Amino acid sequence: MYESHWQLDDKPFENTSDPKYYYPSEVHQGALLKLRYVIENRRGGALLAGQSGLGKTLLIQSLVRQLPDEFAPVVNVVFPNMPQDQMLAYLAGELTGDHLDGPAATVEQSVRRIRAALDENTKAERHALIVVDEAHLLKDTGTLESLRLLLNFEIAARPQLTLILVGQPSLLPVIDRHQGLEERLGVKCLMRPFTVEETVSYITHRLSTAGATQPIFTQDALETIHALSRGIPRRINRLSDLALLISYAEDNHEIRAADVEVVSDELVAVRPE
Repeated sequence: MYESHWQLDDKPFENTSDPKYYYPSEVHQGALLKLRYVIENRRGGALLAGQSGLGKTLLIQSLVRQLPDEFAPVVNVVFPNMPQDQMLAYLAGELTGDHLDGPAATVEQSVRRIRAALDENTKAERHALIVVDEAHLLKDTGTLESLRLLLNFEIAARPQLTLILVGQPSLLPVIDRHQGLEERLGVKCLMRPFTVEETVSYITHRLSTAGATQPIFTQDALETIHALSRGIPRRINRLSDLALLISYAEDNHEIRAADVEVVSDELVAVRPE
């Protein structure tokens, strides 16, 4: 809608997984390096924690794209809040490519299928990766224990899979209470919000990637976006996108701090009366 007004090729602040919009901040690149180390050295597991909106899912998608072909299959669990037997049945189906119909599989049946799939995978000189997103939702201690036990599947004293737990900071004390699982995690990565400098760089990167050839936001506007978003990328995207839309509607040719504040007050910080 507003792209031609701002001379952009596309919308720069969509919350998508398009790799060209990945911003290599210090915290993102540090976490990416640590996770690659764990996977490529075939360690048991790792943890990536951070509050909602910091880009954990986008980082994992970038990580998977960078991995060599030998690290497969990649199983991404996006709804982990399920009982132990259902979790194991789901993983068995994803690893084998065969989701069984009919009565639910028992834990023993699922474990046998997982073991067979991992053995075949290892023979093919591959290493499996299981990513559990929203892992802070794992309230069932049996499910956590099952995930830990999967790391006992080894060949030549090395795990046949790597487990990556991704979730909000509330996941950290949960893992600490499960000492057996905590000890199998090669690294723990805690993501933080952007600094004001990173926010400015992030917005500039997004606009440039979308085709911008001249400044759109004033420096004061960029700093205001940081203050209002608290450096959280998802909030930055929402506020910046709305500022582009409203300023286009008002036929502005630059976005000032006052424009950002109006957008935040009227469209973002809405509260019931």
